[in-house]
Amino acid sequence: MNATIERFLQYLRLERNLSPRTVGLYHRDLEQWVSFMTTGARPVDFPSVTPSDIRDWLYRRSSQGDGPSTLRHKTQAIRALYRYLMRQGETASNPASQVDLAKLPKPLPKFVREKTIDAVLDADIDNDDFTQVRDRLIVMMLYETGIRLSELIGLQDAAVDTVKRELKVRGKRDKDRIVPFGAELAAWIERYRALRGDVRPLCGNLLVTVRGKQLYPSLVYHVVHDSLAIAGGTGKLSPHVLRHTFASVMLNRGAQLNSVKELLGHESLAATQVYTHVTLSELQHNYELAHPRALKKGG
Repeated sequence: MNATIERFLQYLRLERNLSPRTVGLYHRDLEQWVSFMTTGARPVDFPSVTPSDIRDWLYRRSSQGDGPSTLRHKTQAIRALYRYLMRQGETASNPASQVDLAKLPKPLPKFVREKTIDAVLDADIDNDDFTQVRDRLIVMMLYETGIRLSELIGLQDAAVDTVKRELKVRGKRDKDRIVPFGAELAAWIERYRALRGDVRPLCGNLLVTVRGKQLYPSLVYHVVHDSLAIAGGTGKLSPHVLRHTFASVMLNRGAQLNSVKELLGHESLAATQVYTHVTLSELQHNYELAHPRALKKGG
């Protein structure tokens, strides 16, 4: 093993107190790099290494099949080595700090299929039971308006107009926006308000607990998760997934991207554009299910 790398690994073990597994990963990555940098019998001259040298090695590793996550870790390992060498006074700069980390692919937002949502919203409940009506309304509002969990919890009763069928949401950075909703949701809000009178709300929020207090995140999460799970939903079943589902459904049904951006309260169009990939993915899925030759292997 290269003597410099061995000293660095000792530092990680004894002074940084890193786990044997983590130290082993540093060992693997740095030994690979040193092997690449070694020319004949001449050892690596660490102070003379350039960013281009490191990029060349990363390109080699990429061509051999290393993915973005692995390449990021390798770059970070070299950065850590050079931070150590700089503290030891053995080099004046860190060439790896000038090498960009490989970009990780962003996972597509998770969403719930429409048939699952329909099963939740069409299921029979006791329309005179405050908790059941409120819980139905929680799921319905998140799905039909796309508002965030925090926005739902903080939504004021006075900000919800069932005549105009719109609500005023206070979003991130205290920015207000108007979100429209349909006649069905308006009817459920009125039904809920009639039952809420018996609870005697202790705050000005639209949605409250059975004691009349403001909702809290874990309550909303469990309402959404349990409702979707009972209807056959799988995977991540959170309030934010319903926001993703709202955006995906709107775009699938022909809504303009900029309109969905405004409804979601996004600062930029780029934050909304990710949902176009979801809709394309869904279209591909539907195509493969529906078209008789979609899955036919080429001859």
